Amino acid sequence: MSSTLVQTDENGDCYDSKKMSSSSSAQLKSEPQSSLLSQANAVGIIGGVSVLSTLIFLEKLVWWSSRNGEECVPFIVCSDPALDGSGHSVHSSLSEIGENEVNHEHIVIQNLKQKRVFLEKSGARCIVMPCHISNAWYDEISESCTQPFFHIGECVARELKVEKLKPLDAGCNVRIGVLAACETAVVPYTEKLPNQGFEVVLPDKATVEHILMPAIASLNQRDVEGARNLLRIAIQILLIKAVNVVILASEELQNILPPEDPLLKKCMDPMDALARTTIKWAKSAKKVHKKS
Repeated sequence: MSSTLVQTDENGDCYDSKKMSSSSSAQLKSEPQSSLLSQANAVGIIGGVSVLSTLIFLEKLVWWSSRNGEECVPFIVCSDPALDGSGHSVHSSLSEIGENEVNHEHIVIQNLKQKRVFLEKSGARCIVMPCHISNAWYDEISESCTQPFFHIGECVARELKVEKLKPLDAGCNVRIGVLAACETAVVPYTEKLPNQGFEVVLPDKATVEHILMPAIASLNQRDVEGARNLLRIAIQILLIKAVNVVILASEELQNILPPEDPLLKKCMDPMDALARTTIKWAKSAKKVHKKS
């Protein structure tokens, strides 16, 4: 297993790097290094906007790729929690960003692009961004990228397409519901799911203001039962609208419901799809490299 965790400052410069590897540090120093990782299936992970999302994704990537005694996928993480240098939250909606500061979006995008370039130079052979919010700017961040760059919305859409879901209402496309903690987090799904023929259904304003946001507030106040009841209502409201699956597009909404809750069978965690896509690519790249 070869994995690197990198912390960067607001300019994307590396100020601390910790290497975890089965080989000794002395051996690493003795070998000429043009990049941090040299494996053909090395994964570059852009973290930062949501540290929790990054950690959840890493847990899935490590455990799922090392099942049955297999070697974990090599990866490097570039984490920068302070992406916003303007004093405004990156969790603001796109409209709020425009109202608060016209340059805010540009600052965030440039910061994330610097992370992507750093990962490419560090030896990453594919890039992933396990954050619903960051993927709203995927097109700008991935511009001129030299490696495969997986979009979380596309990963979800492909997996749903494979399921061959049937519309619950005659004469309609398959409907997919999306619940998120902010407007920006739904963008990856409203952009990509329709390309696969899905109709995206979002909660109305009243549901967001009086059910979804109070559910998150209850969780923050450690009122787990209250959060569960409100989230169940939000999910049920979308199910009544004949959606086949409800995407939980915020880490705040994950793990609120207990594992045995039957409603979870109707829900999807996008990080699962992104992790599976990444692992599938990594295993394929490793096989191709061995044959060459």
